[in-house]
Amino acid sequence: MVILITGASHTGKTALAQKLLEKYKYPYLSIDHLKMGLIRSGNTTLTPVSEDEALIKYLWPIVREIIKTAIENNQNLIVEGCYIPFEWAEDFEEEYRDKIRFYCLVMSENYIENHFCDIKKFASIIEDRSDDKDCTLEMVRKDNMEMLEKCIKYKADYIYIDEAYKFDIEV
Repeated sequence: MVILITGASHTGKTALAQKLLEKYKYPYLSIDHLKMGLIRSGNTTLTPVSEDEALIKYLWPIVREIIKTAIENNQNLIVEGCYIPFEWAEDFEEEYRDKIRFYCLVMSENYIENHFCDIKKFASIIEDRSDDKDCTLEMVRKDNMEMLEKCIKYKADYIYIDEAYKFDIEV
């Protein structure tokens, strides 16, 4: 089983991946770690602040083949990050798609409005975000609404965080 977790920044993708690692003992791949390894090693001219579309175009073919390899070897894997295209299923034949679950984390406007202080407070729960000045209420609201629109457009499974931030994925 391969679990894909995407969503806007600050929605808890890495925290959920860590929770699933602890619960199911499935390893996870952070696409941000892969991105930074490729950037720091000089294997790309892209930067951490490159446009998301450019990063998806560069990173997804690598991640896609890692997913195929895990499935071919009958291994479980969680892949998390914002660089998973909503058209991901087009890149896999049915035998692969049957072993992949896709989830997008989306915070409602209501949740963002009522819990923005918590969103900022827990931003570094798994990874260091000491320089998080770019995270604004408006940015979080805009990014989550864009993700929700994409989920609807692509008929993608999503976890809607509205009243409380409590959810789990059963495998």
